[in-house]
Amino acid sequence: MSSDVRGRVAGLPDFDRCAVMGVVNVTPDSFSDGGRWFDTTAAVKRGLDLVTAGADLVDVGGESTRPGATRVDEDEELRRILPVVQGLASEDVVVSVDTMRARVAAAAVEAGARLVNDVSGGLADPEMVPVVAGAEVPFVVMHWRGQSIDMNNRAVYADVVAEVIAETRRSLDRAVEGGIAPERIVADPGLGFAKSAPHDLALVASLGRLRREIGRPLLVAASRKRFLGRVLAGEGASPPPARERDAATAAVSAIAAREGAWAVRVHEVRATADAVRVARSLEGWD
Repeated sequence: MSSDVRGRVAGLPDFDRCAVMGVVNVTPDSFSDGGRWFDTTAAVKRGLDLVTAGADLVDVGGESTRPGATRVDEDEELRRILPVVQGLASEDVVVSVDTMRARVAAAAVEAGARLVNDVSGGLADPEMVPVVAGAEVPFVVMHWRGQSIDMNNRAVYADVVAEVIAETRRSLDRAVEGGIAPERIVADPGLGFAKSAPHDLALVASLGRLRREIGRPLLVAASRKRFLGRVLAGEGASPPPARERDAATAAVSAIAAREGAWAVRVHEVRATADAVRVARSLEGWD
C-alpha cells in the first residue's frame, strides 16, 4: 500500500505512512482526560511531549464533545485554545484546531493552526465552510447527526456503513460547493458520535470500504471511546476507565493504518506511533 492510497492533503506534510494526530484537550470535562491540560503551560508542554512521543500533528480543542456534554460559550473556547495554538505553532508543531465555530477556527488559523477539525462537518455553524475556504487550510469533515447533548438518541441506522458513507459524502459536497478545494478535505466516520458500540465496530471493520467510497483521505478517531470499553469489558461487566483503553486504541490504529487511513487521532501517542510503523512495514507484502 503506497502513500497514494492513503491520499495527500494539500497544505500539510506528505507523510510516508498513516499519520498520528495527538490530542490536547484544554477542557475541564473531557471524557478522557478532562482537567489534566486545562492550564496553558501544561497544555503546551503536553503537545510538545506528544510530538516527542511520535505525533505528527497535535489537535487542540477547547470544548468537550463527549455524549451529553453542553456547549461552552465562544469567548471561553477562544480563551482556552488560542494561547495553546500559539505556543505550539511557535515551536513548529503542525497544529489542528478542534472546533465547531467559524470564529474560533479563524482565530486559531491566525494564531498558527494549519488544519480545522470540525466534528460537525461544517453543519453546526453556517459560517464555517466560507471561513475555511477563505483561509485556504485543510478541513476535516466528520460524520455528524447533532450536538452531543442528545446525539445518543440519533444512533438509529438500517445500514450504518452505507448511511455514514452517504451522509458524509453529502457533507463533503457541501464543503466543496462552499469553496473548499477537494484536495484539502479529510473525512472522518465519526466513531462514537450518534453511534452504539456495534455501529462503531461495523465501521472499523469497513474502513477500507469507507475510504474507497467516500473518496477522501480518512481520519480515524477511536481513541479510548466507549465501544472499546464495551469490547474490553465483555458480556455483563463494567467497561474499564478511558485511560485503560490505550492498548485497544493502538490495535484499532494498526487496523486503520493497514486499511489505508490517512491519520489516526489518539490521546496517548507512543503505542500508536509504533503500531502504524509496524503496519507500514507490512505494505507491499500482500
